Amino acid sequence: MSDIRKRKKKLWLIPLGAAIIVTAVAGVLILRALQPVDTGAAADSDTVDRTTGTVLWYGKEYEYNEHLSNYLILGIDTREKVETSAGQADAGQADAIYLVSRDRVENTVTVISIPRDTMTEIETFTPGGESLGKSRDHISLSYAYGDGGHESCRLAKEAVSNLFYGLPIQGYCAVNMNGISALVQSVGTVTVTVPNDSLESEYPEFAEGAQVSLNEENIEIFVRYRDTDERQTALARMARQEEFIRALGEAAKALTIQDSGFAGKLYETMKPYMVTSMGNDEFIKLMQSASGGGAAEGWTVPGEPVDGQYYDEYHVDDEALYEKIIETFYTEIVTTENGATENGTIRGETP
Repeated sequence: MSDIRKRKKKLWLIPLGAAIIVTAVAGVLILRALQPVDTGAAADSDTVDRTTGTVLWYGKEYEYNEHLSNYLILGIDTREKVETSAGQADAGQADAIYLVSRDRVENTVTVISIPRDTMTEIETFTPGGESLGKSRDHISLSYAYGDGGHESCRLAKEAVSNLFYGLPIQGYCAVNMNGISALVQSVGTVTVTVPNDSLESEYPEFAEGAQVSLNEENIEIFVRYRDTDERQTALARMARQEEFIRALGEAAKALTIQDSGFAGKLYETMKPYMVTSMGNDEFIKLMQSASGGGAAEGWTVPGEPVDGQYYDEYHVDDEALYEKIIETFYTEIVTTENGATENGTIRGETP
């Protein structure tokens, strides 16, 4: 296990630039440039997994919202697609993990940030590829036990689904770090507001609150840097990546308005750097009509950073997470006076 965790000790050499690409390609662009849908019917219903049954939460009954399509977005800490054998634990780690949920009827999007150090149940394997079953470990390692391709994505998808109490996930997109330059070349300069002081001591130009234009020369600093001599720096880095997502979404939105073929061109540009279950048609569909994209909301898996014996850990607040899952993915079943039932979406209320 220790082999998987080893990382270079100094500053931003920790490879996490893939977070940009993933959140940009499959997070931001899905968020900000979704095709508007007719609110009278659920679009794409033939491609959506069906979930049956209801859940009880503080005396109220809820059912899963079948209008949702959920996508797992992964940033992998390698510079090229890695071909390896399942169980070798050298496929790279999923250092950026986002769950994007789109309501096809309401035309709204929720982006959920999952800290890489989240402790949860993942499937592990022997060096020969034999499953050892589930064990509690960092969720970022779930990808490492696969083949560097679709099997790694499947393992990560399973880990995230289990963390979210069996949530169905319809697709995934994993991108390696070599796509950073290609992405920047496609989108151009992106202006961000620096969200914290985590870069300031090494890079004064990235002082908290400063507006900085990111380009091919400084983009990796903004999204990759963290001082590994300090604990819990991954969380500050995640905040910078989320700001990049917001800014990149604005840039992509403008480009989509100017060029209706931008989505298809970007997909072809990024294809060599990603493993995805989303085809060209689906990718383009999700990015169309940027000017009419739905509202976006976001939240981070609730919990607290903990200094583990050897490595940073993030311990999930299970009750708070369950409440957010109910709020985001379920609708309340309301009984009317005549005994009939109807659905009503809950909006962040505390039971």
